[in-house]
Amino acid sequence: MALDKITQVSGRAVYVPGDDIDTDRIIPARFMKCVTFDGLGEFLFYDVRLNEDGTPKNHPIDDPKNALATILLSGNNFGCGSSREHAPQAIKRAGFKAVIAEGFAEIFFGNSTQLGMPCVVLTHDDVKHLAAVLENDPSTEVTIDIEALEVRAGSLTLPCQMRDSARDSLISGRWDPIADLLENAPKVDEVAARQPYISAA
Repeated sequence: MALDKITQVSGRAVYVPGDDIDTDRIIPARFMKCVTFDGLGEFLFYDVRLNEDGTPKNHPIDDPKNALATILLSGNNFGCGSSREHAPQAIKRAGFKAVIAEGFAEIFFGNSTQLGMPCVVLTHDDVKHLAAVLENDPSTEVTIDIEALEVRAGSLTLPCQMRDSARDSLISGRWDPIADLLENAPKVDEVAARQPYISAA
């Protein structure tokens, strides 16, 4: 099946400050006892959003002014720690379509790309500039232009970075390797048929 070509992502954004936000903070391990990823979104940042009695801690995501946000903005080394795929799954299933940060852990970046959830990098100063725009007007629409490698918000235009291989896979609609493999199953069968150790079996 053909996948959507992802060339731009637009929407409101929410700033979650901090460096080294690891995957256990993104989705605590006790919520990973699931057969599918369905429902993980409600546990996003659970321990830093809620007290033990379930009352809110006033996390930026829970601020009513950020209720419509679909883009997450954060600091450096986002998604570090364990390699759990549940972290980007929780972000995506909470309604987010992209992440902007100063830097990403490599495995988190790869897992996010394979979900069709772009991760782009801004400099420290540019993250602060964008955060200031959002603080002044949370309704500002933010656009991540993957083809142009720009982040735009109001009158602000910022250059962003993304690994070439990830960028190419998103804009060509080949960001999910499993879907790509299934789509090319006949070619896989052709190659397999030419292998003596397979045909002999």
